[in-house]
Order: sequence, then C-alpha cells, then structure tokens
Amino acid sequence: MSDKKIALIGLGYVGLPLATVFAKKYKVVGFDIDKSRIEELSNCKDKTGEINLTDFRKVLKAKKEEFLLAESGLFLSNNSEDIANANIYIVTVPTPINNKKQPDLSHLLAASKMISKVLRKDDIVIYESTVYPGCTEEDCVPVLEKGSGLKYNQEFYCGYSPERISPGDKKNTLTKIIKVTSGSNIKTAKKVDKLYKSIIKAGTHLAPSIKVAEASKSIENAQRDLNISFVNELAFIFDKMNIDTHEVLEAANTKWNFLPFKPRRT
Repeated sequence: MSDKKIALIGLGYVGLPLATVFAKKYKVVGFDIDKSRIEELSNCKDKTGEINLTDFRKVLKAKKEEFLLAESGLFLSNNSEDIANANIYIVTVPTPINNKKQPDLSHLLAASKMISKVLRKDDIVIYESTVYPGCTEEDCVPVLEKGSGLKYNQEFYCGYSPERISPGDKKNTLTKIIKVTSGSNIKTAKKVDKLYKSIIKAGTHLAPSIKVAEASKSIENAQRDLNISFVNELAFIFDKMNIDTHEVLEAANTKWNFLPFKPRRT
C-alpha cells in the first residue's frame, strides 16, 4: 500500500483528470467547494467533457468506508474535513483576471487557508494554478504558515507544477504531455518529480526552483496568446482580401518550423 495520500483541491477541467489518473495508483480525495459539482461527478457525469466516464467509474469510490479500506481510488467531497488525512495537497483552483486586469488570487488563497487548518509536519503542498513568478512562496506560503503554525521548509514543504491541459484536446492529454515540476528544496523537488513521473508517460522536467517553474508557465501562456492574437489580426486582413485563412495556414504549415496557431475567430 502506498504511503501517499493525496487531496486534490478543485475539480474543474484541470483537477478532475489529474485526480482520476492519480487515483489509479494512490488514495485521492477530490475536493470541490461546489456541492453540485460533487453530486454531478458522483453520478459519473462531467460537464467539462474531459474525462472518459468508463475510467472514472473504475476509480470512483462512492462510499467513504469503501475508500478507506481500498489501496487506491477516488473519493469525492465538498467537506473540508475529508482532506485532513492527506500528506500531499495539490491545488488546481482557477486564477482568473479581475475587472482591473489583475490576477484574482481569492480562490488560491482560500484553498491555502483551508489546507493550513489541516496541514501537518512533513506534508507537501503542490500548486498547479496559473500564477506569476513568486506567487507560491510570497502569497500562498504565508497563508499556510499562519493557519498551521508550521515553518516553511522546516516543517512543511511546497512544490509547483504548472498545468498544461488544453480543454477539448483529446490527443494531447494529461499523461502525454511532459510535466514541469519543482520543489521548495532539493529533497522536496525530487519527491514532487517522482510523484508526477509515476503517472506521466511523457516524462517530467525538474526545474531548479519554484520561481523558474512559475515563470515557465507565464511565458507559455504569453507566447500562445500573442501568437493567437497575431493570427486573429491576419484573419481579419485575409477576409477583406477574400483569402481563406485556413488555406493560408495550411500552406505555411508545410515549413518545418512554422508554428500552427489558429485564429479564435475568422
């Protein structure tokens, strides 16, 4: 039986696939604050369309008693008390932009505060939410320390492994995409990397620090958004010239190093 007990916080298009894959090897409590989401998933329905429901049924342990006796599996809950026995916490809550175009960390900090109430010595908290460099250690860690009374990198540890899921993409799924990992010290980084390596078939890339891993996610998103914006503008121009944008992209894509971004609107 594995000594890893995982609590996964946030069961959206990122958290749910991660929870179900981990649950094939470990005990996983999938937590979401939305009661209706828990009820939906308990009935093997997923509005995000990201999960193969056949696989989902195989790992789902609907009854807590059954889950506690099993060596692996997924138990769903919106009760924060159910995450108390975990020793690894993975946070996949959304980090939207507010009306001032600034990162909204409210979900992230609320999740950190909830975890801090049950955090114990030697536990590891791993963040996957999209953040700016420094957010994990400068914004989340103080919340964890304050609520738990434990010292960072002495009594509990952190990691950051940015999510790389593309919603609706059935080809490049979770286990087929290389996962960037990191930890708050060398020992923790190796533990985090080993954990993800156990489920990611494509392998992992161990970054030298949490900030490097956070920054890598930032530039991934920036590069994608810039390129999509550029192609969108080209699409407007081509439309006025009565040129089919998709035909242009198909022709350009014959060059070996062309990046095949597609417009969001044409």
